[in-house]
Amino acid sequence: MKEPSISDLDRIDINILRALHADGRLSNAELAARVNVSPATCHRRTQRLFDEGFITGVRAEVSPTSVGLDALVMVGVVLDRSTPESFAAFEGAVLKLKEVLDCNLVAGDFDYLLKIRVRDMADFNKLHGQKLIALPGVRQTRTFFVMKQVKDNARLPF
Repeated sequence: MKEPSISDLDRIDINILRALHADGRLSNAELAARVNVSPATCHRRTQRLFDEGFITGVRAEVSPTSVGLDALVMVGVVLDRSTPESFAAFEGAVLKLKEVLDCNLVAGDFDYLLKIRVRDMADFNKLHGQKLIALPGVRQTRTFFVMKQVKDNARLPF
């Protein structure tokens, strides 16, 4: 299947994407009115955007503090080997850790950068000592406690 590309979309499709990206709770009728098409056309186009992979999901944004996850931690990870097998083993193991929100293979000083949510520093210390340093191939970690989130989960610039 071909990767979705914005060049495959017309103005109405792009307006649907922008509106849903800004407010995923819009009803089909509200969305149709906002993009100036009939509800049936809007529904058909929105379904096509899902089917073609332009929209990958819809979910509520939950306040981390409201569920007791006050600490945001970024962890740089260096593996002991840079092989496809060591990357695959690490990635498979990190996918099982619910505390890890994001895991990105990066260029630079680290192999991976992890975004982690925990209750507090003690909770992170336990996670680090019991799980993070035991992940396959981990040689070194560098931890950064986030003091202030200036911009988080910003909308895509399209």
